[in-house]
Amino acid sequence: MIRKWAFRAVIAYLLFGIAMYAYLFYLADTSIPDMLKGTKADPTTFLDARELMLTEEYSRIRNLMFFLATPYEWLFYYLVLILGISAAFERWSNSVSKWFIIKVGIYLFWLSLASFVVMFPLSYISYMISKSYHISTQVFSSWMKDKLIDFWVEFGTMFVIITVLYALMRKFKRRWWLAAWVLSIPFSIFMMFIQPVLIDPLYNEFYPLKDKELETKILTMADVANIPAHHVYEVDMSSKTNALNAYVTGVGSNSRIVLWDTTLERLSDEEILFIMAHEMGHYVEKHIYFGIAGYVLLTLIGLWLTAKIMEKWIGRRGGAWKVEKMTHISSLPAFLLITSILLFAASPLTNWVSRYQETRADTYAIKMTQDKEAGIQTFQSLTKAGLSQVNPPYLVKIFRYGHPTMLERINMIEKYELDEK
Repeated sequence: MIRKWAFRAVIAYLLFGIAMYAYLFYLADTSIPDMLKGTKADPTTFLDARELMLTEEYSRIRNLMFFLATPYEWLFYYLVLILGISAAFERWSNSVSKWFIIKVGIYLFWLSLASFVVMFPLSYISYMISKSYHISTQVFSSWMKDKLIDFWVEFGTMFVIITVLYALMRKFKRRWWLAAWVLSIPFSIFMMFIQPVLIDPLYNEFYPLKDKELETKILTMADVANIPAHHVYEVDMSSKTNALNAYVTGVGSNSRIVLWDTTLERLSDEEILFIMAHEMGHYVEKHIYFGIAGYVLLTLIGLWLTAKIMEKWIGRRGGAWKVEKMTHISSLPAFLLITSILLFAASPLTNWVSRYQETRADTYAIKMTQDKEAGIQTFQSLTKAGLSQVNPPYLVKIFRYGHPTMLERINMIEKYELDEK
C-alpha cells in the first residue's frame, strides 16, 4: 500500500509538471492589451526584438521552475514520511543520545542534509539558467558558498524553532499550537532585528554609500518624510548578478537603506531617488506594521490548522509510517508538508495585499518626486535588467508576484496626473 501511495504521488507530480509546462508555454496569454499598445507600458517601445524574445523565454523557464520546485519539496517530505525514512532518522538519533535537544539536532541534521541533496539539482539548474541568460554573474564556487551558508543558517534557525516546537507539543498536548504562536511573535521580531547586522553580511559586503552627494539627497528626502535614517548603504552585488534592486531592511535602530551597486552603476540619480521614495512610502504608510499584524494573524490560523490536520493524519496513518505519536520528532516532515501547502494556498491573498501596498508606495513616490518620467524609466530599466515579463500569466501573477506587474506599474504612472503648482 505504501509503495502504491508513493507511486501515485510521483505520477501526480509528473502530471502537474506537464500541465504547468503546457500552461506556461502554450496556453497562457502574455500579450499586451490593445488599448496599451504603443504606450510606455508596451515592451516593444523600450525593448528590441532580441530582448523581447529573451524576456519571454527566461520568464517562462523561471516560472516553470517555481511551479516545479514547490510541489517537488512537498513530494520529498511526503516520501520521507511514508517510506519510513523519517522514522529511521529518529531511531538513529535515539541510539546516539538520550538528551532530547541532542536527538533533535541529529535528526534535523540528517533531514536537512537529505533535503539539501534532493533539492540541489533544481537549485543548480536554476543557477545555470540564470547564468546562460546573463542574469547571474556569480562563479560556481561563490554560488556554492552561498548555498552552504544557506544550509547552516537555515539549520541553526530550524534547530531553535523545532526544539521549542516539539518541547511545547510534549508539554501542551492540545494547545501547543497556541503556545507556539505566542512565542513566534517575539522570535520573528528578533529575527527582523538581527537580519541586517548578523545574517545579511554573511552573504555580501555592506559599506556606507560612496556617493555622498547622492546620500545627502536621499537623506534629505528621508527627513522630509520624517524617517529617522542617518546612513545609506551599498552592497557589492555585481559579482553575483546583473539585476537591480534597492530595499529597506531591519526594524528600529537596525533599519538600513540599502542599494545594490548594480543599481548605482546603471540608473540615474533621478531613478534612484524614485526608488528611494518608493521605499520611504512603505515606511510612511506603516506597511511594516500591517505586515507584522497580518503575519501574526496568519501564523495563528496556520498553526491551528496544522495542529488539527497533523493530529488526524498521524492518528490514521502514523502506524504505517512508523511514526508512533505526533510528539515524536519523526512527525516533522508532516508538519513541514502541511505548513508549506498552507503557505502556498495563502499566497494569492498575501501577494494581493503586497501588491496593494506596492501600488501605494509607487503612488507615494510619484507624489514625492513629481517625476513621472523617472518612475517610468526605472521600471523599464528593471524589466531589461531582470528579463521580466511585462504582462505575466494570471497564475504566475497571483502565486508569484508580490509586486504589481510592470505593465500595471508603468501604466499607472503614465496615467497619473501630477498636482499643478
